This record gives sequence, C-alpha cells and structure tokens, in this order.
Amino acid sequence: MPTQTTDARIDRLEERVTRLEELPSRMDRLESQFVQLRTEIHDEFSAVREEMRSVQTGLGAEIRSGDAGLRQEMRSVETGLREAIAESRVHTRVLFEEYVGRLAVVDEGKNAKARKRGPKKTL
Repeated sequence: MPTQTTDARIDRLEERVTRLEELPSRMDRLESQFVQLRTEIHDEFSAVREEMRSVQTGLGAEIRSGDAGLRQEMRSVETGLREAIAESRVHTRVLFEEYVGRLAVVDEGKNAKARKRGPKKTL
C-alpha cells in the first residue's frame, strides 16, 4: 500500500508540475491580452478626447454665432425703444401744449364773464 500511495503522490506531483510549467505561457497570453486591452483603452480615450474637442469647437462657434445674432437683435430692440421713447416725448409735449391751450381758453372765458358782470364789490 505504501507504494500505491507513493505512486499516487508522484502522479499528483507530476500533474502539479505540468500545470506549473504551463503557467508561464498562460501568463504570457494574459500579459498579451492586458497589453492589447491597454492599447484599445488608450485608443478609445484618444478618440473620445478628439470627439470632445470637436464638439467643443462646434459649440464655441455656435455660441459665438448666437452671441453675434443676439447682440444684433439687442441693438435693433434698443433702436426701436429709443425711437418709441422719442415719439412718446413728442406726443406728450403735443398733449401738454394742447392742455395749456385749453386752459388758456377756459381762463379767457372766465375773464370775459367777469368783465361783463363788472367789477367785484368789496364789503
């Protein structure tokens, strides 16, 4: 029986040694896969960075374009407001002059009635 146990132990030991001998080649394959994965990740990150730069450039151009359009629109609105304010001032002045003229007419009417009645008597 001791021989069988020794034979079994030798068989298991040989099996272990065989598996250990396979480790370097398995490690080489793993290393190769890691290098390949690292290269793929690097390439993908580079592509993402490039795409982000492209998007950033496009957005910058859009913002500048929109900004120029917005500035033009603001100038147009400002010009329109200035014109409306100027018109409003003229209209207000005309209304004020008309009001002053009416007051003068009303005042003339009062003075004419007072002249017809004669001087006021004082007590």
